[in-house]
Amino acid sequence: MNQPEVLRLDVALAERSYPIHIAPGLLDQALIREHVRGNQVMVVSNETIAPLYLERVTAGLADLQCDTLVLPDGEAHKTLATLERIFDALMTRRHSRTTTLVALGGGVVGDMVGFAAACYQRGVDFIQVPTTLLAQVDSSVGGKTAVNHPRGKNMIGAFHQPRAVIIDTAVLATLPEREFAAGMAEVIKYGLIRDPAFLDWLQQQQPALEARQPAALSEAILRSCRNKAEVVAADETEQGNRALLNLGHTFGHAMETFTHYRDWLHGEAVAAGMVMAAHLSAGQGWLEAADVERVRAALAAWKLPVTAPRGMAVEDFEELMALDKKVQNGRLRLVLLKQIGNALVTAEYDPNALMRTLEAFCER
Repeated sequence: MNQPEVLRLDVALAERSYPIHIAPGLLDQALIREHVRGNQVMVVSNETIAPLYLERVTAGLADLQCDTLVLPDGEAHKTLATLERIFDALMTRRHSRTTTLVALGGGVVGDMVGFAAACYQRGVDFIQVPTTLLAQVDSSVGGKTAVNHPRGKNMIGAFHQPRAVIIDTAVLATLPEREFAAGMAEVIKYGLIRDPAFLDWLQQQQPALEARQPAALSEAILRSCRNKAEVVAADETEQGNRALLNLGHTFGHAMETFTHYRDWLHGEAVAAGMVMAAHLSAGQGWLEAADVERVRAALAAWKLPVTAPRGMAVEDFEELMALDKKVQNGRLRLVLLKQIGNALVTAEYDPNALMRTLEAFCER
């Protein structure tokens, strides 16, 4: 039986460049081993993913000192306390500065393991093996690593690029529908900010994507990763246009913090946040009402939330958005849409229009 073609993209960052490999069945190939430079590896996963895939990953690393660590699952555990468990395991098992960490899981595992790799002995290698759609198309690519703080999401972190990203599309077959839909929010985002033809394709291919047809999945992941890789290559540390990748995230992070990282998945909060960003863009006179409805409908078609969580007030948004990382010199910058496929980062928006958006999406 012929092996499926392995698609490859490269994130072009000079000496920090790395490949993204995409295909079904990659967990059972030797790709992870090929990117390990030393003789020590620690594979970090969570309680949901480890029973499914941990043995398959460690089987390909049997010639190395291969240790494992299984963390609790969920955004609520993306904390400094959980990060300390990674450091404890590395030091207990005497991992040196030539070790490689492998992040096997979704965005929470990837962010924490990447941050641990950035800090341990001032920086060691790590490899992303994302197992959720959201992680495959977004958080595993680009080197953003972080943990949450009770007062704000991803406020403590570092930029630390992986050695490689290994995307096995076959793992999506076991992904719950809700998590798959949350990943689609980030996929749709790329169409909204810079690739309107991709948005058209996504809406046409929704039945195939809902059925998780391998060819449609691989294409959606490839095009998402290509969009992100191009943005990251041009602005690695988010000094400018990389912030466009945060469409909906300022509103979304506020919603996640309000719900204590327990009630909504990241992609669900981003979905509602993108509808709010579209609404504010229309308030600026940039989008038509039909454009806002297209954004809302594209996300609602995946049964994603398109309004704020129950009980969240305007004052909650104001307090939580003031802590956003895009605040500069006391002024909150937002990612808005000049048109579908053309985003911008700006602090030059009408504060009254922002207030009208918050009032429209919050319970009265």
